[in-house]
Amino acid sequence: MSYRNIITIEPGKRGGKPCIRRMRITVYDVLGWLAAGMSHAEILDDFPELTEEDIRACLEFAADRERYTIAVVGKYA
Repeated sequence: MSYRNIITIEPGKRGGKPCIRRMRITVYDVLGWLAAGMSHAEILDDFPELTEEDIRACLEFAADRERYTIAVVGKYA
């Protein structure tokens, strides 16, 4: 699975934040729910339009962004 097939960025939607499959649910929404202690099952129950694969794509996106941020900062340090 690649988050690139799931995470979309549209300048006019949610301020250009990364969203899930062109919906208005952002990666940051999902990460915030997970950080607040919601389980995958709770998120899927509250938002039936999401899938387990969508949640994993959000985590993969965040991990990839973190890896890139570290690489860029380390390059100039």
